[in-house]
Amino acid sequence: MHKRGDVQRLKGVLRLGALVFGVSAAVLIAVPGIFVDLLGSEASSSISWSLQLSGVTVLILAGLMFLVTGSGTDKTVLWASRVMLVGAFSLGVVTLFIPTGVNLFVIFYALIGFAFAAAYGVFLTRKNSEESN
Repeated sequence: MHKRGDVQRLKGVLRLGALVFGVSAAVLIAVPGIFVDLLGSEASSSISWSLQLSGVTVLILAGLMFLVTGSGTDKTVLWASRVMLVGAFSLGVVTLFIPTGVNLFVIFYALIGFAFAAAYGVFLTRKNSEESN
């Protein structure tokens, strides 16, 4: 058993992240114009296509995150959580550098990334709940 990483809680964060990504992906794929408007960008076919492509990628990531929680070993969950910590934090940072400028939605979207990064960080540094019993 691993000395660090509260695997059960990390599975919960991964599941919640998969849900958030899944919903975001559905919107990005089906109606990218919503994100274009919320991000304060100007609509174009190339921006819509880019958002749809991002949506497909995010959908794949959401599926993999969900699969790790159900089929992955503790070690797999810990590694996936480390990758998602870096990814979620990076998402927050990159979102703040959007070329259209920062608005309330951009701040909210970045905060979601930072919140997930914080959750991964906290549960990766805690002792495994199964060991502390």
